[in-house]
Amino acid sequence: MPSANRPHHPLPNRLRRPHHVWMSPRNWRRRLLFWSGAGAVGLVAVLFAVAADYAQQLFRLAESASPWLPFLLTPLGLAFSAWVALKVVPGSQGSGIPQAIAARHVQDPAAKRRLLSPRIAVGKILLTLVGLACGASIGREGPTVQVGASIMLMAGSLAGLGREPGLILAGGAAGVAAAFNTPLAGIVFAIEEMARSFEKRTSSLVLIAVVAAGLVAVAMLGNYAYFGHTAASASWHDWKAVLATGIVGGLAGGGFSSLLLFLTRWIRCGLGGRVARHPLLIASGCGLALAAIGAATGGLTFGTGYEQARAVLDGVETLPWYYAPAKLLATVLSGICGIPGGIFSPSLSVGAGIGSIIGGLLPDSSLGAVVLLSMVSYFAGVVQAPLTAVVIVTEMSASPEMLLPLMLSAALATTLSRLVCPHSVYHAMADAFLAVLKTDAAGKPAPSKAAAIPTP
Repeated sequence: MPSANRPHHPLPNRLRRPHHVWMSPRNWRRRLLFWSGAGAVGLVAVLFAVAADYAQQLFRLAESASPWLPFLLTPLGLAFSAWVALKVVPGSQGSGIPQAIAARHVQDPAAKRRLLSPRIAVGKILLTLVGLACGASIGREGPTVQVGASIMLMAGSLAGLGREPGLILAGGAAGVAAAFNTPLAGIVFAIEEMARSFEKRTSSLVLIAVVAAGLVAVAMLGNYAYFGHTAASASWHDWKAVLATGIVGGLAGGGFSSLLLFLTRWIRCGLGGRVARHPLLIASGCGLALAAIGAATGGLTFGTGYEQARAVLDGVETLPWYYAPAKLLATVLSGICGIPGGIFSPSLSVGAGIGSIIGGLLPDSSLGAVVLLSMVSYFAGVVQAPLTAVVIVTEMSASPEMLLPLMLSAALATTLSRLVCPHSVYHAMADAFLAVLKTDAAGKPAPSKAAAIPTP
């Protein structure tokens, strides 16, 4: 029995939830708007994926009509996309993940709208499709993160939630989950890559957004695995494959990030800023180089690279030795030319090319297992987010028995990548966006009009 003299300590206000608060029409309106926003992310991600497939098919038709057509179509298309991104929808260039990361640290609403807005979301989708229709080595998954963050930010604004960093995090996670049909990867991506920490206050937002977006995607496309159900497996006897893929993938991924960041800085600041004053020449030059690489490889390096990676995993074919370096270079060129487009799918495809080489040198190991190890190690080397890489590859290939070898390979790759490129590519680009926004807020002129928003 409680003592009559014991003082009574009422619950804090934040723990006392009267019944009328839970049933409040205003609160239910907020919940419905939030859930609707998350569902919209799933719907847009699915439609974006379907449209991206059609865009690539259009380019394949043009390429089959004339193998010389890419030498005209790719430079002109990339120059047009870069011009529209610069003049009409600045802030839409590149992957979109750096913009989402940077927006979480911006307080000024006007500055935040330069990174995330409905206008940028629409432009991001349309210009990414233009890039794919012109043969650029880009993916749609990174852009889906920026689009998802923009949608959730708008939904949160309509609902009056006022938790903008959490909404951006939830939108980005929902974008990854819906783009790959990988709900766990969406959550891990939000924690490891976008937030770099576990935030208890936003965990429910992320979880609900991922579930809602994932349900919409599954309802429209079915519960599929991105790369199908692979039969790959690895044992402790395959330690050579884990070691080889971790070393090669990590060094190659770090090299890709270093090259991308170096060329990006040179374009913005090279020759006293004179290089950045000619964005259309840069885009058309990169387009010509992409066309030349595509012609030299028989068209293998055009597009996302999904078909090539899927063919290797299914054992249908092996990729030539030159595919991985050619695809890596094509992705760098696509990343520096100022067009919207991500590096998720091309990076996984480069990893598959590396795995095809290593698998040929290790005949005692399963080729499918070596390819998966190479995909996760190269991707981990690029983004320096090992858990995200492991969960994405595990979910999209439906191969949970590969979990431990994939974790070892990703950990080794990330360690080596940081020796080559000390800074994560996404966060380095996010810092560049933040630096530009701070410069503009201080009223200082940017180095050039073309450099007002970093291109990657």
